[in-house]
Amino acid sequence: MLLEINPDNPQPRLIKRVVEALEAGGVVAYPTDTIYGLGCDITNKKALRKLHQIKRQPESKPFSFICPSLKHLSQYALVTNYAYKTLKRLLPGPYTFILSGSREVPKMSLTRRKTAGIRVPDHAIPLAIVEELGRPLASASAIDPEGNELVGAWEIQQALGHQLDLVVDGGPVPGVASSVVSLVDDEPLIIREGAGPVEEFRF
Repeated sequence: MLLEINPDNPQPRLIKRVVEALEAGGVVAYPTDTIYGLGCDITNKKALRKLHQIKRQPESKPFSFICPSLKHLSQYALVTNYAYKTLKRLLPGPYTFILSGSREVPKMSLTRRKTAGIRVPDHAIPLAIVEELGRPLASASAIDPEGNELVGAWEIQQALGHQLDLVVDGGPVPGVASSVVSLVDDEPLIIREGAGPVEEFRF
């Protein structure tokens, strides 16, 4: 089902509908400041398994997750002074930062090295969703079964609608994935160059 939400001023009653679907164990599609994402409640194992099935990736490969703000981030990751300064400068923004996960993070969302990928996107819709949900949203890129990126809500509805509980149409997005940077042990490592500039992390 397609649900149109204003990307600049998300309607609270519509955000509530998205959160109700997530609380019921659903998987939803939503826009971000980079590409459209697929997400579910990070604390719901059944929903996480469903997201893994849709993405056709093993449960041993965890998803990154969206936090509503830096304030909440230290609850889910070990944030050093260096990491905090970096995150404060660049978030919200088109980055996924890899940090050591805290005990609050479910095991299914941690890598073998006990790290987690964390996003605070510069987009009102996902931020309103996680704020209303009260906990992070597991997040994955929206791609079709052949591995092609799905760039809009209508495309996602056509390709994956039968597997999703809700597709949020928040209009067009830039269409470039986030840059992924590891800050584990205060040693910056560029994992993927994407929408966010990464020059400062080169040595």
